[in-house]
Amino acid sequence: MAENTISDNEIKEDFCDQAIKCQLVELGFIEHSESSYLSSCFFPSKIGGKPAWLSLTDIPSSSMLRCNVCNEPFVFLQQVYAPLNEKESAFHRMIFIFVCKNPKCCSKNSNLNFKVFRCQLPRKNKFYDYDPPNETKENLKKWSVDKFLILCDVCGCLGDKRCGRCHKKNYCSKEHQILDWKSGHREHCGCSNHTNFLLPEFELVMEHEKYSEEKEEKTESQKLEEYQKFLTSPKADDLVKDSKLFESELEALALKSDKMYNKFKKRIANEPEQVLRYHRGGQPLWISSENIPKAGDIPFCPCGVPRQFEFQVMPQLLNYLNMDELEDSVDWGTLVVYTCSVSCEEGPVYHPEFLWKQDFSNYE
Repeated sequence: MAENTISDNEIKEDFCDQAIKCQLVELGFIEHSESSYLSSCFFPSKIGGKPAWLSLTDIPSSSMLRCNVCNEPFVFLQQVYAPLNEKESAFHRMIFIFVCKNPKCCSKNSNLNFKVFRCQLPRKNKFYDYDPPNETKENLKKWSVDKFLILCDVCGCLGDKRCGRCHKKNYCSKEHQILDWKSGHREHCGCSNHTNFLLPEFELVMEHEKYSEEKEEKTESQKLEEYQKFLTSPKADDLVKDSKLFESELEALALKSDKMYNKFKKRIANEPEQVLRYHRGGQPLWISSENIPKAGDIPFCPCGVPRQFEFQVMPQLLNYLNMDELEDSVDWGTLVVYTCSVSCEEGPVYHPEFLWKQDFSNYE
């Protein structure tokens, strides 16, 4: 009789399950908000529109905000305000994500069409008051990035190029100058509308996750019944034809994929509208057993310390973004952001961090 053994992967998987259950995860949800209150001086977590820069100087250059695939300018996707109470130099702290809108640059499990930056400031700094700001529009004028930098009229990034005709409008790139020209700058200087380039703007509000293990785990007979049903489905037929897998290999692959995806669905079922899951130093909620990073896949911070999980962007966010192009669109299963585990101050003010993109497997 074969001896029962537990593999290292199963031990690791069970350990991660228990760790996830014990975490105090914060969930992000979409809310409509007046654009003026999503400005830098209010330290917003937000989706779309123009970035609300934290440091109002030394923002990323236009060359740093270009797609690694097509070399076109990125569009701002979202930012998360994530201060660290235990670190004085990170009293204010913001993580920014940028994405390329071109669907052709979106490849399965590839992060080449994304970039992430971390910026942090001490409580006492040259940009903002020591005490929390009053939510008044006067603060918008008092602490405006326009006092420190010239920004692109199209995307809100560094605008180091100026219109040679009117000398009043600035751009980050030739591409955005052309876009502005076609959008109306030619006829009505200063009145063009760039809603077709920017993503829709929303506030990102955070709440603690309320989750409990109320449902019992599936019995072996239920798992077997599900597997037998899978074997009679067109998915199983196609899989066997394409890959010539033996039945035992097919069974292992199907059950493994089903288990991970079911955990994902079960965990988000209570709050299906969540667009972000935040827990610095915790564990991501993977949507597939495929393309989970292994040791060495997450690069260390240039300061020499490991990066750790900070938050993940959920696929539900795609429902709020206008990135469809005919039959193609930018897509993801989940975007997992890793940041320096000590939140270092080395390097540029806007410190590049790492994003791991995981897409749904072919079996979900």
